[in-house]
Amino acid sequence: MGLGVLEDRKLEHVPGTAYVLDDEARQHEENSIIDPNLKYDRSGAHPIILVPQPSDDPNDPLNWPLWKRDLILFTLSLLSVIAASLSPLLAANTLTLALHFGRTFTDMALLTGYHLLGVGVAGFLFVPSARVWGKRHTFIIGTIFIIFSSAWGGASGSNYTSLLWARIFQGIGLAPFEALVNATVGDLYYVHERGKRMALTNFAVFGGAFFTPVVVGRITHALGWPWTFYFVAIFTGALLPVVLLFVPETAYPRDNSLETDTLLNDSTYKRQMDTLKATNEESDPVNTATSKEMDVSGDTQRPSTADNDNPDKPLPSSDVQHLHTTAPSGSPTKQTLLQRLAPFNGRKTNDNYFKLLLRPFALFLHPGILWACLIQGTLIGWTVFIGIVLAAIMLGPPLFFNEVQTGYMYTGAFIGAVVGFLLAGLLADSVPAFMTRRNRGVYEPEFRLILVIPQLVLGCCGLYGFGITSDNTFRYGWFWPDFFFAFEVAGMVVGAVSSALYIVDAHRNIAIEAFTCLLVFKNIFSFGLTWSGYNWLVEHGIKHIFIVLGSVQVAVCALTILMYVFGKRNRSFFARHDILKLTQL
Repeated sequence: MGLGVLEDRKLEHVPGTAYVLDDEARQHEENSIIDPNLKYDRSGAHPIILVPQPSDDPNDPLNWPLWKRDLILFTLSLLSVIAASLSPLLAANTLTLALHFGRTFTDMALLTGYHLLGVGVAGFLFVPSARVWGKRHTFIIGTIFIIFSSAWGGASGSNYTSLLWARIFQGIGLAPFEALVNATVGDLYYVHERGKRMALTNFAVFGGAFFTPVVVGRITHALGWPWTFYFVAIFTGALLPVVLLFVPETAYPRDNSLETDTLLNDSTYKRQMDTLKATNEESDPVNTATSKEMDVSGDTQRPSTADNDNPDKPLPSSDVQHLHTTAPSGSPTKQTLLQRLAPFNGRKTNDNYFKLLLRPFALFLHPGILWACLIQGTLIGWTVFIGIVLAAIMLGPPLFFNEVQTGYMYTGAFIGAVVGFLLAGLLADSVPAFMTRRNRGVYEPEFRLILVIPQLVLGCCGLYGFGITSDNTFRYGWFWPDFFFAFEVAGMVVGAVSSALYIVDAHRNIAIEAFTCLLVFKNIFSFGLTWSGYNWLVEHGIKHIFIVLGSVQVAVCALTILMYVFGKRNRSFFARHDILKLTQL
């Protein structure tokens, strides 16, 4: 048992488990040494095996300089902030729009609800497209959709139906960013580099948007609500050339032998290695006698035998897979500028698009994916619920807030998102690294689940506190509801990071489809809340509703105990009983 994670007795190597640190005690016990055929990050005190192993192809994103990978992710994160701002775009304007269109609060909530439904439905279409042809074209299409739908929304005038359809198309534009930016982290980074980057992308997708209502309230008051849409179109339009020029395709069809964290067992690996080795000896006999060491920037350093004085001497047996990472087809050529700028650069898989379209339905039966949907989706749903009822709570006595003051209420949520981002960034890599050292260099994806503890404390405290204080604004005023709103959002961001990291590390081969499940679950769940939210408040009262929501979230977080203990056996079971193969998908 590795730190409470039950060992599996069926497979020699369970997909997701990885040897990240070359632990001295484990090496001595297993009579193994640092493998010269593997590539390492030696920037720290302990050598870190690069997982997955990079190929020798210059077009492999793992071989790009770190600054280039970070620039790509920063650009996508910046666009994600703007795209994610579409969901709470109307939060501060509920009363203004209700009076403008002569509609009820429920009708105003459905402008957000149908927008979220558009995100969920479009995710089904974009994700299999990204699996087949890569992610670049989806980001370009999403950016274009955001531009024209935002201009459309601002020009809709007094036509409620026109604004409703503009909101749906805004949801379509948001879909590729919400579904695929987190998966891009898995394309660009090694396991030990992902934590802080995943915290950044989750902050961009789920946290950064909370500053939107603060700005929207001021814009509406000064210029009118249509300009909240026009500014989105303007800023997104300014970023379109950046996406076209500086966000290349990140999907790369890497040889299975390089996926050291997803191989099922040592015998599978050995067959793949023998094939690669034989091919390499035929194509380039010189390269078979050498190995390269690669740092985290992706720059190739001098050949290294890494403590082995005789690199030709056979290595002792070890659980660490020995890889020869030279591409079997010779030396690949670097893509030209025109090839990199093209929206498509070839298929990434031979799988049928329509078959891939149906994959997420089957994955809802996967316990690991269902757990991630609940951990991320429920707290995001409660956040949306707070957003749609906040104006109704604050516009009544004794506060009588207008759109500007209602917008300011999201200052606490934004601060909470920043706190969640910083907390996740601090813990996402450091805690698993510490646990990996305690586990003698063996990394288990379940180590990522420790982040659910701060999610439980912050998120549930925020739900309970918001319900109690907002139910009695005569006594608590506006500050304490806003304070607990910050807690709830901080917990939401931390939970989103935890679930996203677990999917990428534990189920990377189905990560794109898994993120589709998350996308669909949270948006349809949130749509249902917008449909009934106001009626719940009227029938049951604010305090009672949020006590129930907080208790449900406690139960959801408690499921993490089972996932942590039995997660490795769950990974093993579904590696041996592939749910997609069983359903012929």
